[in-house]
Amino acid sequence: MLMVRELGPGGTERQLTELARHLDRSRFIVHVGCFNPGIRQADLEGAGIPVQRFPVTSFVNASTVRGAWELGNYLRRHDIRILHTFDAPLNVFGAPVGKALSLLTGRPKVLTSQRGHRSLTPDVRKGLRVTDRIADAIVVNCEYLREHLTTEEDVLPGKIRLCYNGLDTALFYPDRQAGGPFTIGVTCVLRAEKGLATLVRGFAAVRHLRPEMRLCIVGDGAMLGELQRLASQLGVAQDTHFEPATSNVRAWLNQMDVFVLPSLDEAFSNSLMEAMACGCAAVASNVGGNPELVREGETGLLFEKENVDHLAVQLRSLIENQELLDRLAAAGVRRISNELSVEKSTRRMEEIYRQVLG
Repeated sequence: MLMVRELGPGGTERQLTELARHLDRSRFIVHVGCFNPGIRQADLEGAGIPVQRFPVTSFVNASTVRGAWELGNYLRRHDIRILHTFDAPLNVFGAPVGKALSLLTGRPKVLTSQRGHRSLTPDVRKGLRVTDRIADAIVVNCEYLREHLTTEEDVLPGKIRLCYNGLDTALFYPDRQAGGPFTIGVTCVLRAEKGLATLVRGFAAVRHLRPEMRLCIVGDGAMLGELQRLASQLGVAQDTHFEPATSNVRAWLNQMDVFVLPSLDEAFSNSLMEAMACGCAAVASNVGGNPELVREGETGLLFEKENVDHLAVQLRSLIENQELLDRLAAAGVRRISNELSVEKSTRRMEEIYRQVLG
């Protein structure tokens, strides 16, 4: 059973959905649990995967007790051998239920996930430290998070398992049309930790290098108004396009020549993987798991976070050197296809499950 708080559009929810759909059905019967349904539910149920809702509305009211009772009954009734939670709320909720049942009946094995730095979830950090102790394994999606858990959270190294995110290259691939303006862009939720002001400032610093160059920011979020005002203040509002979040991300990525992820902190970015798979030359802040994905000078370029001058230098090198841009873009496509496909990620997770089952 794979569990996440909500079956929404985010990267974690997509990774759970792709794993559920691609697990070897001759070896695994897959169930999915959540607090709230969402857009992924139809994909799962269309693939014959049952989705069970546990209506927990808060960890400080009676719905938690009722939800825990229902989860325990579900695990026992369906003889669940592996319970794998994918985000912080479900780690805190699901792992104790699974462990309590395991102590009584010998199953399920309990796996939790860490897919971002714990400073992003301070409200449940203490709870996560409890689940670290009771889980049979903790799955991380990059070496950066393995290091974070061992050095900052005192997790035993032998309990951690690495499984990089996987991407469905049948959905994300280069499909570019000739012509159009040179485009620098990003797709992400417009939150403060994404560091998008650095991108707007970096674009303004290089805008004069090429006629008809534009910046395209795809996504929704609290920072939208602030970014629009900044673009106006810097004199690049007419060259900056803000597109609301869309389900057709690939179409926008295939209009971008350069994809910039200026995050202040990042684990293993799905949006960066998607951009590389679509043939964008990748530029990313040198934080978290970004350098595991973007190898400097090989599959993209890195810059120091919040350093507008460094970002401008990297952008200039791509704007003025088409051969470099083409080489990095092609290397990014190969990296995703050869090393980070959803098939490879699924096979690795199956290996982790076999190890935990013994």
